[in-house]
Amino acid sequence: FLVGLVALEGKQRRVAHEAFKSVVRLDKDHAAAWAHIANLCIAEGRIDATELALREIRRIRPTDPAVIELTGTVLNKMGEFETAEAFFHKAHQLAPEHPSAIMNLANARVALGKIDDAVPLFRQAIEIEPRGAQCHWGLANAVKAVTAEHIDEMQTLLDADTHSLRQKSFLYDAVGKESEDLRDWPTAISAFIKGASARRSTVEFNEADEIALYETIKDIFTSDWLSRQPPGIADPSPIFVLGQPRTGTTLIERIITSHSQVHSAGELQQFGLAIRRATRHSDPKRFTKTLFENAAEIDPAIIGQLYIKSTAKQRSKNTFFVDKLPLNYLNIPLILAALPKAKIVHLVRGPMDACFASFKQLFADAYLHSYDQGEMARHHARYRDLMDHFRREFPGRFIDISYEATASDLEPNARSLIDKLGLDWEDACLNFHQSSSGIATASSVQVREPAHTRSIGRWRNYQKELQPMITTLEKMGVPLD
Repeated sequence: FLVGLVALEGKQRRVAHEAFKSVVRLDKDHAAAWAHIANLCIAEGRIDATELALREIRRIRPTDPAVIELTGTVLNKMGEFETAEAFFHKAHQLAPEHPSAIMNLANARVALGKIDDAVPLFRQAIEIEPRGAQCHWGLANAVKAVTAEHIDEMQTLLDADTHSLRQKSFLYDAVGKESEDLRDWPTAISAFIKGASARRSTVEFNEADEIALYETIKDIFTSDWLSRQPPGIADPSPIFVLGQPRTGTTLIERIITSHSQVHSAGELQQFGLAIRRATRHSDPKRFTKTLFENAAEIDPAIIGQLYIKSTAKQRSKNTFFVDKLPLNYLNIPLILAALPKAKIVHLVRGPMDACFASFKQLFADAYLHSYDQGEMARHHARYRDLMDHFRREFPGRFIDISYEATASDLEPNARSLIDKLGLDWEDACLNFHQSSSGIATASSVQVREPAHTRSIGRWRNYQKELQPMITTLEKMGVPLD
């Protein structure tokens, strides 16, 4: 078991998996090992293996709050938000003074739209651990600030300079968010820039590798390539909603999944994992030039079969389901080949709004380009160039929808989208904000309210401080709006 924990810390996932499997062979009632196996399997998109490990945990009925909490984390990744909340609640009952148990329960309630239940938990976590950066960040993102009291509290922590750079990034981002709530633009942008800088210093982003990746995709995936592919899987049930992060993908997903025939499956990693499994790709990086070179030679039906099989338990009984992973825009040609009857919806948003929204957002382990203004702008230019390539090579094969147009005039744009998806109109699609289903994204609070235009053009409040981003976009021929 200790070998497994050390391997996890060293990011040696295969070694960890083998170690934990050895543990349960020696002791089939070792709930902690089963929980780690479940967590490793869900990260690899192995749903059946995850379910098996979860069944063993339920059989054992563990009482260790850490095991129960980890089980809740796995359920959360599977999109089973209500069940995850129940596990986090049990962990909190068993360890009422443990900040991580409180935070997980609070975050689960935010995902389920139970904001009023989540806020006291964030405050409780802060009371127990006043220096807890993520506790402060969670509170800041759950509610709109009406006074500067919490900002002052977080600024005191930052002035003490006792947090790691990663922790500082959470505190700065929270200060920036609450300052925006109060329309204190100078304090907000100062915090966002400091937070992004702190986060950038903790991640590795290789821009040359990304350039090579995008050029490879453009070179390989053309209309000629697609015409040579054998038939994929003729399953019409997937609807992919994709694009850059923070461009309205959650809003559009909620509109579509408010339809009675469509299920929200969340941000699934399964298509990318199906490509990796089909190509036997073992590089820990999610996307590489070699991955796409190898994927272009694989029978697309294999990728389609793996995807459909691995999403079976997350698709409910509805006729259609939405996979809302923004990064799937890189996979558009492979989706067209592997699942030719799937629908693809691509979000379009003004470049500066899109770039600034990502720059000021803390992500987990994705979008490493977003913490430097120049890198963010250059990435966005590459993305736009790639999407232009896809439009030329695969005309009419995906739906472009404007975030600004939809947020400004919801009904006609929602009706047009539902029609293009081949669905009959339902008025529920206009009342997406009333849905009680879970949302595990950065937009989980925003989409609990009707569509609004507050974030359109917000970057203009910070034109002076965002000059590096503006100049780079202009130099690369990208319009700001």
